[in-house]
Amino acid sequence: MKKSFKDIRNYNIGALFGGIGGIELGFKKAGFPISWANEIDKNASITYRLNHSHKLYEKDLKELDTKEVEQVEILTGGFPCQAFSIAGYQKGFEDKRGNIFFEILRFIDDLAPSVVFLENVKNLQAHDKGRTYERIKTELENRGYFITSQVLNSADYGNIPQNRERIYIVGFKDKQAYKKFRFPKPQKLTIKITDLIDKKVDEAFYYHQSKYYPQLKEAMKNPSTIYQWRRVYVRENKNNLCPTLTANMGTGGHNVPLVIDSVGIRKLTPRECARFQGFDEAFILSEKLANSHLYKQIGNSVTIPVIEAIAKEIRKALDV
Repeated sequence: MKKSFKDIRNYNIGALFGGIGGIELGFKKAGFPISWANEIDKNASITYRLNHSHKLYEKDLKELDTKEVEQVEILTGGFPCQAFSIAGYQKGFEDKRGNIFFEILRFIDDLAPSVVFLENVKNLQAHDKGRTYERIKTELENRGYFITSQVLNSADYGNIPQNRERIYIVGFKDKQAYKKFRFPKPQKLTIKITDLIDKKVDEAFYYHQSKYYPQLKEAMKNPSTIYQWRRVYVRENKNNLCPTLTANMGTGGHNVPLVIDSVGIRKLTPRECARFQGFDEAFILSEKLANSHLYKQIGNSVTIPVIEAIAKEIRKALDV
């Protein structure tokens, strides 16, 4: 008897590059069941297991045999973006992190999912004069997928006050589902920066003893926005949005998001950063992990409400 797909339970998720499970959480909130995920980073895997009960394959994707994993109908992946990022060297497929895309194709070839969902930095679209994106699109189309993509900003599509532009690529095997699919519409931003900031945090997050404190004090005046330490200068985000959270924001030297509160000048806590990605308070951030690891994990993750909004549109297109 032929399997009927008019039931969301048939559209299970397999997640490559799971990180701490942001994409999975977004799809789960939209009603999709999660079967398994893969993640190579041992610290991210600790956070993952604290928050998810499904199978996690903790190994290099190149070492994961497609025969090990359960068959899935939706394959997701926020694949490494540094190879294409403006902040990186933009080597693309010449970078081993860019080449990991071909490992995604291996899973697509062997599992033949009904839907493919990929996420990356906005610059992927323009990288190498558009040739990188076209190569990705062509490889997916050659495998029978109908492809659509769009760059969405978390502030416009997730009701999260973070300026985070990412490209989302969606591929459908079924042409009718592809024709029905629409990316979500923009929504009004109602959450403010101050809604996500704690009134009291540990002294360790303040810059009172920092050699940069005089420079920070001179530049930072507005308590309603977030500033950014950019190695040698301070930048105010006058759009009243949190700057794009990055993996290296916890290292102390670059892209560090700063605020002024009633006590003084400080950096955002990991919990506050998690809120700026749409993680709720129930999401566990291990106290056994160094804050630098937590910052990296959150900066590498996705904005949950944006993923949820796209996943709901995928669900509509699949008619489940």
